[in-house]
Amino acid sequence: MDPHPLTGQLFASPVPPGSGWPGDPATPDTPVAHTEQEVSALAEEVSGIPELDARISVCRACPRLVRWRESVATTGRRASFADQPYWGRPVPSFGDPEASVIVVGLAPAANGANRTGRMFTGDRSGDWLFAALHRAGYASLPTAVASGDGLVLRGLRITAPVRCAPPGNKPTTEEKQVCSHWLDRDLELAEPHLRTLLALGLIGWDATIRAARRLGWQVPKPKPKFGHGAEATLLTSAGRPVRLLGSYHVSQQNTFTGKLTEAMFDEVLARL
Repeated sequence: MDPHPLTGQLFASPVPPGSGWPGDPATPDTPVAHTEQEVSALAEEVSGIPELDARISVCRACPRLVRWRESVATTGRRASFADQPYWGRPVPSFGDPEASVIVVGLAPAANGANRTGRMFTGDRSGDWLFAALHRAGYASLPTAVASGDGLVLRGLRITAPVRCAPPGNKPTTEEKQVCSHWLDRDLELAEPHLRTLLALGLIGWDATIRAARRLGWQVPKPKPKFGHGAEATLLTSAGRPVRLLGSYHVSQQNTFTGKLTEAMFDEVLARL
């Protein structure tokens, strides 16, 4: 058991659902998916984002990802976080459940969201992202230290096509397929009030387009090409237009090298 970095409450790693972790959407009774078929069924039957997030956060459908995320949470912690508990579970979406803007990332970082249990929280990429969202008026704070730090997103939610930290940051095709049911339902529930999708990186762009097609949305042909500032219009099954914007990912590889600057990212956020 280790103390939470903000509250001091003791937690096991991985964190048991319903044990009091700040922002944990699940309870000990939340149903757990162990196969792709169960993921599909459990995603389809939920009626709202909070319930969807709860089921995502306890999913065990990909054995390799379960082993990896839990091994990092127990024996593979970064030295600077060795005295902290690790979430070690799938990471649910974060933000406004009725958001008009959804940001689609990639997958949790092993010592970032896999540790904190919150999208983009606890690593350099998140520091960069939330500072920009704060400047744009979507985030209540410019920093994201840990769950329970008071950060709130207004009008925007962050999601991802893969919810578990993958070895080498590379989920398999099969793992992405299993997790796609969670993303599909996330977008389906958001559709009535969704205005804009912001895809971070080519992988996020492609995952968003594939999800839109699976949901029966109209995607322009030929397939829209990804690029920083790229834009396309999707039509939902109800005939509503939803804008798809692209941005280089907020990875350290991009921000440290200057491939993505604050000004470049701010310009895209201003178009949301």
